[in-house]
Amino acid sequence: MSSAVADLMRRNLLDVFNEPDPERRNAAIALTYAPDVVWHEPDRVIRGREALVQRAAELLAEFPGWVFQPDGPVSALDDLGHLGYRFGPAGQPPVLTGMDIARCKDGVIVELYTFVNGSSQPS
Repeated sequence: MSSAVADLMRRNLLDVFNEPDPERRNAAIALTYAPDVVWHEPDRVIRGREALVQRAAELLAEFPGWVFQPDGPVSALDDLGHLGYRFGPAGQPPVLTGMDIARCKDGVIVELYTFVNGSSQPS
């Protein structure tokens, strides 16, 4: 299952949260998450695919031109996946770093936890 979990973690980061086209993003969401997915962000909990669709669009609108990049390889253990990320303006050093941890079942993410580490730039 670890290669399937790794694929889901990469799709979560790159095909959903980096995808500016709503139709392609929504198709990726349908393939990546359970209908009743629960996503824990630092300041809120999102429940269900429709709410995730809306929140992904909000993030893209809030940070136009910013991109997520994997920060290292995916780690997978049984039905759990972990992927660090960097986030910032395309072509520039990242502004934020963090990690996603997901619980997967039946080929989709059923629960996602997003942690934000804060600035990756030296002070």
